[in-house]
Amino acid sequence: MITLNLNGKDHSLDVPEEMPLLWAIRDVAGYSGTKFGCGMGLCGACTVHVDGQATRACITPVGLAVGKKVTTLEALHADPVGQVVQQAWLELGVAQCGYCQGGQIMTATALLKGNPNPDDAQIETAMAGNVCRCGTYNRIRAAIHVAADKLKEGQA
Repeated sequence: MITLNLNGKDHSLDVPEEMPLLWAIRDVAGYSGTKFGCGMGLCGACTVHVDGQATRACITPVGLAVGKKVTTLEALHADPVGQVVQQAWLELGVAQCGYCQGGQIMTATALLKGNPNPDDAQIETAMAGNVCRCGTYNRIRAAIHVAADKLKEGQA
């Protein structure tokens, strides 16, 4: 039995330590906002925060998350920076199909928590590896800038 702090609550999960965190989150704990994309940590659809760091859940063994705080998209509404990022996404209509957007939003939130005023190059570096098959990259970058501006104005 593994105890995982997931979205601020401890969950006792009967899973092996080597199970990918993604499957423990989705199939055992029941949080479906974290998506399976490639299974190799290359697309970013599975991005969660582990102690505030954007982490690919599909390649992270659940055992490595024990004793850490794991946050999924479902809890981002309780995070002031996450709220601002989600609002910017809505204002700019970033999502098309939306499949990758949870991972995009999680990565953008982690970026803005570490760097509240990123330039385009810093955004590109942080978001590298988050694949959007619909090609909304320009809107994603614009939404990050909008969120950063709102954070500067104290809207978080």
